[in-house]
Order: sequence, then structure tokens, then C-alpha cells
Amino acid sequence: MFRLCISIKRVLLSYMFGNLTPKVGIDLGTTSILVFVPGQGIVLNEPSVVAVSDDNKVLAVGTEAKLMIGRTPENIRAYRPMKDGVIADYRVTEAMLRYFLRKSMSRYHLLRPDVMVSVPAGVTSTERRAVVEAAIKAGAKNAFVVKEPILAAIGAGVPIYEPQGHMIVDIGGGTIDAAVISLGGIVAANSVKCAGNRIDAAIIDYVKKTRNLSIGDKTAEEIKIIVGSALPLEEELSMEIKGRDMVTGLPRTTEIKSNEVVKAINKELREMIKAIKDVFQNTPPELAADIIDGGIIMTGGTSQLRNFPELIRRRTGVKAYVADQALFCVAKGTGTALEHLDVYKRAVLAKK
Repeated sequence: MFRLCISIKRVLLSYMFGNLTPKVGIDLGTTSILVFVPGQGIVLNEPSVVAVSDDNKVLAVGTEAKLMIGRTPENIRAYRPMKDGVIADYRVTEAMLRYFLRKSMSRYHLLRPDVMVSVPAGVTSTERRAVVEAAIKAGAKNAFVVKEPILAAIGAGVPIYEPQGHMIVDIGGGTIDAAVISLGGIVAANSVKCAGNRIDAAIIDYVKKTRNLSIGDKTAEEIKIIVGSALPLEEELSMEIKGRDMVTGLPRTTEIKSNEVVKAINKELREMIKAIKDVFQNTPPELAADIIDGGIIMTGGTSQLRNFPELIRRRTGVKAYVADQALFCVAKGTGTALEHLDVYKRAVLAKK
């Protein structure tokens, strides 16, 4: 009888603490990190930047660290530990994840959370394992890894388990992930390391060649957002930019217009369109027919580039549209998948 009571007590405690285990979803992007907590929504949206001193001490993370980019003395380095959607600096990424987990969790939570992290569609088993281990060392009880197109589809409200083809194109800072999803799995996919950051680099290059002006990543990103476009505009937008003159070395101001940006980023956009076309070539005819009817769903920050859906329609012949809250789709997908792990268990790639 005594043993039976002990067993029942253990089962009850296990059930109670199993339900009390906090859950956290992380969209681990090259440019920014979004943290989703079920019941609360997106609780954090900060740049994936870390400031590190010469003696490898982490000085700042997120928004505070981004403000330091290009403004630090020689003994401090502010940089992104994620490159092309995967971990480039393991130790710093672990420190960054620990910081974001602590910041997103209530100080009263004594239990370690179950964490779900997004990874690019073309992730290798080694890269996947590195993400899982970093999350566990950062304080997670269990770490689940799911490919970004699946999470983006869930976050966009796509019924992924239907016997119907849906095409998701998730364009972030480091990668463009294009995938055709049917019956809860990826039928055809392509992940190319050409996205928002490459567009920024192309703008920096263009301004350097045509204006003899050196500008930083932050200014290039502002140009992309404020006047950038995937197609030429009849009524051009323009903005004033500031930088360092390459000849005199002195500060200088100049103006840039939308159609110049279109010309500057043309090569990168062609590469992204090719990534989408490659997925179509590997898509079964029946699913291709479904996509023609339903269109291409675009998610991620870079998908919001002016006239990008129209460019895709012109190049592929298939209509495209940007999902509601495109920037948050992957993060929202992690939250939904965590709340319904039993439903989405087939989509989970790794667990520890």
C-alpha cells in the first residue's frame, strides 16, 4: 500500500511538473532573434549581435550591442555570431541564447524550459546538433529543432497536414528558404545563402563605386527599407545618406534614389528567384498545380522589400503574396508547435 502511494505521488508530481514546464520558441536568425512564449506571444525582438572584449568577456547582447557596431574601440568587437542562418561562433551564440532565455522567462520560474529553435531548410546534421547543444547549455531542459519553412507555414496559418501543396518562401537576413509542403512534410526545398545581408552588402558596394562614399551596414539597411524596391518605380523615392569620402577621407552627404537601389541589388534578386525556380523543378505536377491555385506565401523580414511579390510573379508566372506579420511567422510557428507537440512531432528534427 505504501509503495502504491509513493508511485501515485511520483506520477502526480511528474504530471504536475510536466505541465508546469515553461515553453519557449526561438526564431534564431542571422540578423535578429525573436522569442515567443505561449500565452504571451512575442516577448523579445532584438538584433542577434554580441559585443565581446579582447579577453573574451561578453559585454553586451542584442539592442545594446547593435548600437556599438562600428563605434567600438580596438579592444571591443561587436558582431553577429550567426552567419547564413547557422552558428559561426558557438561560445558566443550560447551566451547570447542564455541571455535571451533569462530575459524572456519570469524570474520566479525555477524549472528549465522546453525550447524550440528554427533552423534553415538546408541545415546539416552537424549544424543542427550545434544548435541543440547550444540551447541545452544555455539553460533548456529539452531542445527541439524544426526547419524554418515548416514553422513559417504554421505561423502563417497554413494547414500543413492537408494533402495539398503549399509553397513557403522565407527570406531573412542570411538565407532564403523555399519549400513545398504537403501532408506535414517538405516535398521539395532549397536553401540559398543570399538574402537581406547580401542586399545590404550590394548597396554598400554600389555607393562606394558610384559615389566614392563609404557607408556602414546600418545605413545600407536604412536605404533598403526606406527607398529600396525589387522593381523600378515611376515615382522614385529618395533619401539623404552620410558617410566617409573615399578620396578625401572626410565626412560627406549625398542622395540616393529607388531605381539606383533596384540596379544595385539586381544580381542578388536574380539569385533568390533562381532558388525559387529550382524548387519548382523538383515539385511533383499535382503539387505544382496546387501552388498555381494558392500562390506563393512569403515570410521573413526581407520579403517585405517593396514590389518583391510582383517580381516573383513576373519571373515565375505564379502569384505571390506576403503573409500577415511576415516578420513574426517563424516565431509564432515555434509557439504553436510547442503547444501542440503531439500534432507536429513529425516535423521535429532533433531533440535532446
